[in-house]
Amino acid sequence: MESRDKVLIIDDSSVQADMLRSILAKEYDVTVAHTAEAGLYHAKVGNFSLVLLDVIMPGMDGFALLRELQEEIVTRHVPVILITSLRDAENEERGLVRGAVDYITKPYYPPIVRTRVNTHVKLYRYRSQVERQSMVDPMTGVPNRRSYNISCHNKWQEAIRFRQPISLCMFDIDHFKSYNDTFGHPAGDKVICAVAQTATSFLRRSTDFFARYGGEEFVAILMGCDAATAAEQMQKIRKAVEDLNIPHTAGTSQWVTVSIGGVTVVPRVEDSYDTYLKLADTMLYDAKRFGRNRVVWSNSRGKEEIGGT
Repeated sequence: MESRDKVLIIDDSSVQADMLRSILAKEYDVTVAHTAEAGLYHAKVGNFSLVLLDVIMPGMDGFALLRELQEEIVTRHVPVILITSLRDAENEERGLVRGAVDYITKPYYPPIVRTRVNTHVKLYRYRSQVERQSMVDPMTGVPNRRSYNISCHNKWQEAIRFRQPISLCMFDIDHFKSYNDTFGHPAGDKVICAVAQTATSFLRRSTDFFARYGGEEFVAILMGCDAATAAEQMQKIRKAVEDLNIPHTAGTSQWVTVSIGGVTVVPRVEDSYDTYLKLADTMLYDAKRFGRNRVVWSNSRGKEEIGGT
């Protein structure tokens, strides 16, 4: 059964909120909050497709709450329709300038309410689908470089905040140009997909992140594990790729292989993410220099931990 879109109603009047709920309940999963504070909490955790927000409420009014919703990362893209008995153009302009997508005035005319809600939910659903597609590499189905650029700094800040180790890992398919020259680009594309699927099969924790960095390169971010554990996980991926037994004519191995470089650090506020990404890239270069088909690691003390064939 397909899940229904979720709509949040924030209104201090039980009568008005129940009226809106009855208009929308057949088509949507409706949640009601009677205070601005409760509404803000539900909006942050509820994954809603639309918020219906009463303008006149005690304490924090609808305009102030709209500003709060616009400032929160998890709610700023959720459309908000203001509901009010105020009919003057000045208040309507005030709400639209602050980010509301529409106005519904009291008393409610159910067909108009349903039509406007349906329109904005469909627009939100479409925008969300486009946004998701823009974050995914179409060939491999894994997150793309754009997704990585957003996620990496969020994870870095999370590691700083919780004082947790974070591991940055760079992947490269060995002798890939030679493979393309020998077997053709369609075969090369299949190899890229196979490596992506193999890596993601090992990176299943909610805190793991894996993306296509570009061409035959990938990047992974592991949260909360020490250098030895992260390097061991990369070793498993390296071996699993080799065990796919995809024939290759270049290098010391008869199969397609990958080289992986990584670094593990417990970052501090003054540390730079880019500095450690460059260190991971240096470890990848060393993996290539030492013969490919291997993992080269560096922990926060700069000690290399090398493993491979």
